[in-house]
Amino acid sequence: MTTSVRQARPSPPTLEMVAEVAGVSRATVSRVVNGSTKVSPEIVASVTEAINQLNYVPNRAARSLASRQTEAVALVVPEDMTRFFGDPYFAAVVQGITRRLDLSDYTLNLLVASSDPRHKTLRYLRSGNVDGALIISHHTGDDFVAELEKTMPVVFGGRPANADNLEAFFVDVDNAAGAETGTQRLVDIGRRRIGSIAGAVDMPAGIDRLTGFERTLERAGLPTDAVELADFTAAGGAAATRRLLERCPDIDGLFVASDLMATGAVDVLRELGRSVPGDVAIVGFDDSPAATSGLVALTTVSQPSEEMGYATADILLRRLSGDESMPHRTLMPTRLVLRESA
Repeated sequence: MTTSVRQARPSPPTLEMVAEVAGVSRATVSRVVNGSTKVSPEIVASVTEAINQLNYVPNRAARSLASRQTEAVALVVPEDMTRFFGDPYFAAVVQGITRRLDLSDYTLNLLVASSDPRHKTLRYLRSGNVDGALIISHHTGDDFVAELEKTMPVVFGGRPANADNLEAFFVDVDNAAGAETGTQRLVDIGRRRIGSIAGAVDMPAGIDRLTGFERTLERAGLPTDAVELADFTAAGGAAATRRLLERCPDIDGLFVASDLMATGAVDVLRELGRSVPGDVAIVGFDDSPAATSGLVALTTVSQPSEEMGYATADILLRRLSGDESMPHRTLMPTRLVLRESA
């Protein structure tokens, strides 16, 4: 008969053990761990050395109870899962957010809130699970956002859908100016029947990019009627392109409000035997990986999506630390990137 003996796992080091090695009280160690400025540099050095020697890791739950902070923030995306995981714009923004949070003690909770369970999302956020929230890709009908702002610090990635919310903190690009730059490219290369696949008009980015398109054509004395709306997806862009060509078959230029929709437009044009850019020149928006993943590399309006994510997270962390010195509106530059399509 054999008997197995389970070896006891060593207990993790405690505050008391750190205090004993450092030769100070438990309360002093706690003050050092929590970043108190009321401890002398010599004591801080002694406690830090003991922490490193013992490989002590502060208990996050205990610290949260003491400070009433969770050291967690939420990224709220009011979209369905398909759009979130299918659009490279979101991947770039999340990369920027996590790059900034990696420099802090904060963790990220991702909440992809489709239309049905948004009440559940609001209930979770208001239950003390996070200290603040980042919101990207919001729509005019997202009423739960206004409720959330009453509860905790919020920073928007993109101009808030509620234009009257002058106190909101947000990071964005000048979408209208970027659309003007992209549309002007089509005018400059001689296109005279220019259409647009616009984004959803319940989103500020969709509205602003359509506005920039229309302004440019009006200045050039060209018609602005060749517009179809889509949902910022490749499938939506393809369907809108079919509708537009049925209505305006003489299109020779196309400004598309996202690269992903532009890839759908290219596929439809090629299917119908129209060359890009020979028959129809195309300009997209984003400069995402979608711009160079298709058969035709897209000329596009580049926006610094990853840096926008970084800046959005940075503003939220600064607000959580009590710093309200940053501006409410942060606008980042766009630029035109020339490739094959225009």
